[in-house]
Amino acid sequence: MPKISIPDLPAYSGSGPITRIAGELGAYEGRAISAAFGMEKLGAAIETLMPGSASSHRHWHERTDELVVVLEGEIFLVENEGETLLHPGDIAVFPAGIDNGHCLKNRSDAPARFLVIGTRDPQDRCIYPDAGIVMEPDGRLVRTDGRPAEGGSN
Repeated sequence: MPKISIPDLPAYSGSGPITRIAGELGAYEGRAISAAFGMEKLGAAIETLMPGSASSHRHWHERTDELVVVLEGEIFLVENEGETLLHPGDIAVFPAGIDNGHCLKNRSDAPARFLVIGTRDPQDRCIYPDAGIVMEPDGRLVRTDGRPAEGGSN
């Protein structure tokens, strides 16, 4: 595979369907490494959180492992049991199936950048404990009791 520079990676921004229910996350930019190289079993991206932004709503995956490496700036890791300030070079890992809702928040006055890597499992369910929402493998959003989540259709 050829070398590719970060600015040449496919860019993305915006919000996913969970934000229609749980609220917006703030400004961010992502660069999709996996999409650039046709990777199907491993997801990898470099994301930049602007001041005041969050990477996602607190969540955890039933069948997807995640790993985050901070590249630039300061980011707060928010988990079930509290918050930890992460600096460049710090790593956070989230094994599949462990009920530890997590997200990253940039509370500084400068952008923060991190590498996020995750396995891809087509049967994965993503749980958003604060919102009481589950994202099913087909992308549908349902309440934790199984009822459809209003405003969350794709």
